[in-house]
Amino acid sequence: MDPILTKYVREPNSYTLDFFVKHEGYEGLKKALGMKPNDVIELVKASGLRGRGGAGFPTGLKWQFVLKDTPKPKYICCNADESEPGTFKDHLLMERNPHLLFEGCLIGCWAIGAKVAYIYIRGEFYHVQEILEAELAKAYAQGYAGKNIMGTGFDCDIVIHRGAGAYEAGEETALIESLEGKRAQPRIKPPFPAASGLYNAPTAVNNVETLCNLPSILTNGAEWFTALGPEKNGGPKLFCVSGHVRKPGVFEASMKTTLKELIFDYAGGIRDGHQLKAVIPGGSSVPILLPDQLDIPASFDDVAKAGSMLGSAGIIVMDETTCMVWAARNLLYFYKHESCGKCTPCREGADWLHKILTRIDNGEGEMRDIDLLVSVGNNIVGKTLCAFGDAAATPALTTVKHFRAEFEAHVREGRCTVPADWRAVDAPVGAH
Repeated sequence: MDPILTKYVREPNSYTLDFFVKHEGYEGLKKALGMKPNDVIELVKASGLRGRGGAGFPTGLKWQFVLKDTPKPKYICCNADESEPGTFKDHLLMERNPHLLFEGCLIGCWAIGAKVAYIYIRGEFYHVQEILEAELAKAYAQGYAGKNIMGTGFDCDIVIHRGAGAYEAGEETALIESLEGKRAQPRIKPPFPAASGLYNAPTAVNNVETLCNLPSILTNGAEWFTALGPEKNGGPKLFCVSGHVRKPGVFEASMKTTLKELIFDYAGGIRDGHQLKAVIPGGSSVPILLPDQLDIPASFDDVAKAGSMLGSAGIIVMDETTCMVWAARNLLYFYKHESCGKCTPCREGADWLHKILTRIDNGEGEMRDIDLLVSVGNNIVGKTLCAFGDAAATPALTTVKHFRAEFEAHVREGRCTVPADWRAVDAPVGAH
């Protein structure tokens, strides 16, 4: 499949307005503004575009749910708070093709009847924010944003809002809370953002990659988009491959492409002299897949059938040197630190999981600690306001499920028995 989202990212000036306009930039917006808003929604529904942020919910359906009969303003919120470990695709799009995101935001606003789009960008992406703001100013100056866009009478503003550095702000209602100047903590649902979101007004929250797909759908049509992938998983997809591979990076492919192809063809395979041990296919918050489970299409539905989630398509590859006790401990260090603290099972449970894993990893654990890990994890899953609790429990539950023998060896031997060549005195937090 020819690149669509990343077609020009290697060009030195791909981020500029001049370059973008010379390569069909804002043509999708022009076409959308010549259509009725509801027809744009129907086109996106027909394309089958699913959210690229993790859940894979149909974008057109989400827009259709946005309340129409209300005097309140409507909003598009772009979730650019890319904080999921193993995920770095949105960073690439914003850094190398910011106008594609602006165009997607404006198309979304026209479709739902919004006059403002907020781009909530991760706080640590400061250099990306500088690029976005500089290019957005050019878009305003040339009439692609602001008042009377492209002479059509459509007024729409784009506001870039720097996040507060919280992983939890990636959850849509926590993002909205943060935009309103509050702590990034999830809201009780219902009401859902489509009915009562930002400033209690109807809101659609969409991921960066999701919005960047809109211009090509408008210019090429729904059938073209659906033909690029398997049924209900159409369009181009960005995959982030990291870990023990020869060529880590962001790769654009159809979701017909298998996980095995992404690892061994696109990313060059496992580093020399080593064997594949396990893969986390959708960012650190999803269950592990084993080597014999990878010959499946990298689609939302096929990865789900295999027992995991495509999520944000952050594929983390681990070879035989990886201690799975350490891997779980390292991830739990992250999750216990990033819990917003609102829900007791998550706030207390993530900390307890890390303490138990630390005990086992240090050779101080008992056999009953392994079952205790599972018990604590199961008492978090499904018992929090948002999916963070499930995400925090997953590293412990999935590693025990597939690699219980390693946990037992830690307890029995009082040390790790996995041969590893990366350990050092100054190893990362949680390392041996």
